Amino acid sequence: MSELSERFDTHDPGEKLRCDACPVMCYIAEGRTGACDRYGNFGGRITRCDPLVVLHHVEEKGGEVVPFAADDKAWDGNPVNTERRFVSAIGAGTTYPDYKPAPFIVSQKVEGADLVTVVTEGIFSYCGVKVKIDTDRHVGDETATVRAQGEPVGHVTTGEYGSQMLSLGGVRHLTGGSKAEGRITCDTLLALCNKQPVELSIDGGSTLVVEAGKPPVIDGKEEHRMRVGCGSATIGMFATQWKGLVDEVVVVDDHITGVVSEHQAGKVIGWPDTGIKIIGRRSTPGRYFKVSEPGLGWGGTTINDPLEILGDWNDKKGARPGLSLLMVSTTGEQFAYFELDEALKPVEMLFPDRLRKSVDLIEDNCEPALCTVLFMGGAGGSLRAGVTENPVNLTRSVHRLQTYVTCGGAPVYVWPGGGITLMVDVTRLPDNAFGYVPTPALVAPIEFTMRLEHYAALGGHMDHVRSVEEAVAEGGEYFNPRTDAPAGRGNPWPPLAMLERRRE
Repeated sequence: MSELSERFDTHDPGEKLRCDACPVMCYIAEGRTGACDRYGNFGGRITRCDPLVVLHHVEEKGGEVVPFAADDKAWDGNPVNTERRFVSAIGAGTTYPDYKPAPFIVSQKVEGADLVTVVTEGIFSYCGVKVKIDTDRHVGDETATVRAQGEPVGHVTTGEYGSQMLSLGGVRHLTGGSKAEGRITCDTLLALCNKQPVELSIDGGSTLVVEAGKPPVIDGKEEHRMRVGCGSATIGMFATQWKGLVDEVVVVDDHITGVVSEHQAGKVIGWPDTGIKIIGRRSTPGRYFKVSEPGLGWGGTTINDPLEILGDWNDKKGARPGLSLLMVSTTGEQFAYFELDEALKPVEMLFPDRLRKSVDLIEDNCEPALCTVLFMGGAGGSLRAGVTENPVNLTRSVHRLQTYVTCGGAPVYVWPGGGITLMVDVTRLPDNAFGYVPTPALVAPIEFTMRLEHYAALGGHMDHVRSVEEAVAEGGEYFNPRTDAPAGRGNPWPPLAMLERRRE
């Protein structure tokens, strides 16, 4: 008998209570928790183990959403709070089974407007994360499989400017593969969304350690800088810094390698020809594609010796003994200085102090390398049924901008088109805002804020509307305390943000 069946026997319930917070429907003995560790049987009732997170709005902090018991203004235990509060969906509970109204439907008056916020935790099978990794390093070929603990959990997707991109999770990995694949995919998504480090390996590529808001670690080496631009852009930005200090500059880059003497930026300031020859596919003057394959070397190439990309110098086009050459990467991490000898061969020399400032300037213009994790999910019919008896009305209201969507109080981006497909930066949510159910699926907080009259018009569950004070005092269907867990910094107070968006 498996450990799971020993803990959650669904055939002989005995004195156990059945939890209906998700499709698993665990029978839970007194003092034990369900398979998700989020609900337990305590004192003969199903209790939500995680506390409900309540945020409040502080005028003197510019309307920022801050912890309910912020360090500079701790809650004194008085349930009557004069400041405006926001009941988030973190710890609220779910709408399963589907016909149930959302656990919290909360009303309050904001700037003379009657608003209502519908709060629930959504069970997301159709969900995943998009991971942006700030680096020029080649981590793997596009479409290469990404693995966690040996199981496929996603793939490398189209790279962006200065960043590699991963698409992880999704319903096919969660439920369409083996049990191990689904479980490990769910574990990986949960850890990433809760801002925890995860080790990933890419078929034919690198091993990564990814954590939201932290630098990526690629093959054991922590990245520090995101490139200032491609080789061409770097030439355009800094050509004037090099004029008069060096005869030629090559910025090595996997995308576009730049050559200052040929580049338009050099021509505009009167840079003379040098007779240089670049081995690569010439795009436009001073811009070269495919000087190397992608890799972990200079500028995201496989190059460790930058001279590999140089051909023979042409003395009829300006090459001469003593001509000076600076070669530098797009982050300024790699750089070298050469002078041509009598045979017009570049010889590496001691790096001159006069060029140190220009290399430092490239480094100074590079932003810190970070990992960004965006949770992405589709709010399906069952979740929307917790808001209104006719779920499509909620979708239409969201796309008409009558309803403002947040996750744990953090603003989201809602994709155009059908349905409610959203993305949110996980660093803007309080810690441990995400959970899971062992179906497997991720559990994410979601809130819908709108005017009370709009909620009534779209067929909302008006009999379940409560004031903030009632919601905080009474809790939800499954009793849970409130918490002073910190909120994501920089988020607007959702009810006020909803009104401000409607004014635009």
